[in-house]
Amino acid sequence: METPNDHVDRETRTSGVDESRRAFLAKTTAMGAAAAFVGSTARAEGRRRWGPKVKFAERVPLEAGEPIRMGVIGTGGMGTGHCRATISLAKAGHENVELVAFSDVCDERLENARKICSEQQGTSIDTYRNYVDLLGRDDIHGVLIAAPEHWHGQMARDAVIAGKDVYVEKPMTLRLDDSLHLREVVNASPDVVFQVGTQKIMLPKWREARRLIAEGAIGKPTLSQTSYCRNSMNGEWLYYGINPEWEPGVNLDWEAWCGPLGAAPWNPEVYARWRRYKNYSTGIIGDLLVHQMTPLMFALDAGWPTRVVASANHVVDKVMENHDQININVEFENDHTMIVAGSTCNEAGLETMIRGHQANLYLGGRHVDLRPERLFADDIDPLKVECEDIGNDQDKLRLNWLQCIRSREPAASDIDLATKVMVVVDLATRSAWDGRAWEFDPDRMKARPA
Repeated sequence: METPNDHVDRETRTSGVDESRRAFLAKTTAMGAAAAFVGSTARAEGRRRWGPKVKFAERVPLEAGEPIRMGVIGTGGMGTGHCRATISLAKAGHENVELVAFSDVCDERLENARKICSEQQGTSIDTYRNYVDLLGRDDIHGVLIAAPEHWHGQMARDAVIAGKDVYVEKPMTLRLDDSLHLREVVNASPDVVFQVGTQKIMLPKWREARRLIAEGAIGKPTLSQTSYCRNSMNGEWLYYGINPEWEPGVNLDWEAWCGPLGAAPWNPEVYARWRRYKNYSTGIIGDLLVHQMTPLMFALDAGWPTRVVASANHVVDKVMENHDQININVEFENDHTMIVAGSTCNEAGLETMIRGHQANLYLGGRHVDLRPERLFADDIDPLKVECEDIGNDQDKLRLNWLQCIRSREPAASDIDLATKVMVVVDLATRSAWDGRAWEFDPDRMKARPA
């Protein structure tokens, strides 16, 4: 298997590059865009994209007591929500952090976020149409990426190359190809703090479940299950509003928004509600199910997913291009199977649990309930591990990233776990659309139809 250094030469890390930081980043971004994954799931994941040696910029030093200076790329609803929450964390004294720069292709969203956050924070915030200009600043420590998911991979790579710590919203990327390349870049820069926005991993029950499994408390983990199911009257993600004043070329850069996926005719429905369209999102799988799969896979520690099969359909919302119901079966390296269900047309989900040969873990609530299998009831006592109520888990994940920027410790939702989750997301998406099972080879880091 090729190592990250086959693609990115870490020895070329330098702050004394001949080009300016901004010019270098512009060149790097152009290179990435030219070779970016264009949405075809048939492309082989292992194909090289990083031809020239990449020079990583030095990380901006953070002195003791100095505020963490933070940039945000993508100031729609999610991005602005992150900004408000970050300001609240700072005001509550949880961390010394300051928002200094925003970037978005839409002037309305950019100005709205700047106005709200400048007033709440009490300091000015610079704005940029082009995120490369934000990354080119030499005073920013960390960058939060809340752009549409087809931009996640390239923006996160560019941010790491620019010497920034990164918090990228889920799913980590749109396709597996981008995840594998992002993993190479992050692993080639081991001092970067990299976090994916899957906040449920902060819930203490998952660490307790992982501990119990590692200690052999349930015997061999055999089968796990989870789900994310919700309902809507008229269709999912329609609550994202459309502004009739959006005008490409005037107050919105539509070409830049399309970016790695290539040019497309202006479509305000796609721009506002891209999660409904298969070229721009994996829908339920990437937007909802990653929240449930990530902590479950963390607890199981079952290795790489190796085989995935999914069935999906349009039950109620037949207008949405992505499916409104899906069922996934995942097999892992360590002889474990996981069942995952998702729906946007019925809110009754599966009970979250991990079955073991000797006992089962019930994880639907805040605590961990261990109940022995009947055959082992004389040897294993029922056990309830009570877990702390941590409050807002998303705030805890944001704070974890900020604290790790200061301490230089690894963040909770890391690149390797996120890549394993993306194997499931990508293979399940392929299976849902083409009706075949898909396999992943962890040695060669490639997917293929079963």
